[in-house]
Amino acid sequence: MTNDDAPPLESTHPYTLRGVRQMLGLTRHAVSKLIELGFVDPSRGPGRAWRFSFRDVVLLRSAHDLRAARIPTRQILRTLRRLRDTLPPEAPVNGLRITAVGDRIIVREEHAQWEPDTGQLVMDFSVAPATGSVSFIAQRPVEHAAAPADDIDTLFEAAEDLESSDPEAALQAYRRILAQDPAHAHAYLNLGFMLCEAGRSGEAVALYDEGIAHCADDPLMHYNRAVALEDVGRVSDALAAYEACLRLQPDFADAHQNAALLYAQAGQKQMAIRHFSAFRRLQPRG
Repeated sequence: MTNDDAPPLESTHPYTLRGVRQMLGLTRHAVSKLIELGFVDPSRGPGRAWRFSFRDVVLLRSAHDLRAARIPTRQILRTLRRLRDTLPPEAPVNGLRITAVGDRIIVREEHAQWEPDTGQLVMDFSVAPATGSVSFIAQRPVEHAAAPADDIDTLFEAAEDLESSDPEAALQAYRRILAQDPAHAHAYLNLGFMLCEAGRSGEAVALYDEGIAHCADDPLMHYNRAVALEDVGRVSDALAAYEACLRLQPDFADAHQNAALLYAQAGQKQMAIRHFSAFRRLQPRG
């Protein structure tokens, strides 16, 4: 099929970023983070705007809920990569439900059900298309679910909203979240980013050190820590942090690029070539 024969992007990727946010109740920052971590790879439309397929929407929701459940990033990536290969690109006319049964992820269609992954993961949502769109159906919450989690989610959303209007209040809000939930990866990432932007990279390094103690399987935590370490001139530690990031997520292109530049500056040509080569392999081919 030639480019002229290819279906229009709007038909294969009908969902805009705004539509996805409204559908899933996610902030722009949350969607961006899930894309950075490689959970989805949306296409670019006019003006470089993101366009999402049905498959992207399902994976975004899955990744968000599993991260909220504190499932290690490496496990989520493994499961969603397998799930991506089995999901249809468009909403199936006969309906589709993705749910958890014990420690198994089950995909149910009208006359069949199947398991995309055998890892011990739990998903607390279902998804089904309705009248040409995608709707998400929350499962009954487990009895032991703690109410304070909703308070933390509300506080996190408020902190994100405060970042541009009242940065100091946002910083305090993120610190309150971490005082209540020391394993809240997104709070570490946002707070650390704000500290770096404010020229307080030393504080960011200390924060990321604490974050890694609680979220050691989050590649973005190691990546952001590496960037902060670069800012304070700790090159060897930054390289170690980039390598830790890449052990968790080998296809993290920006980590390969940054590591390559640092290795080149340090005179380690072979390592620089290795990471530059990996970075080039990961670039989309036009």
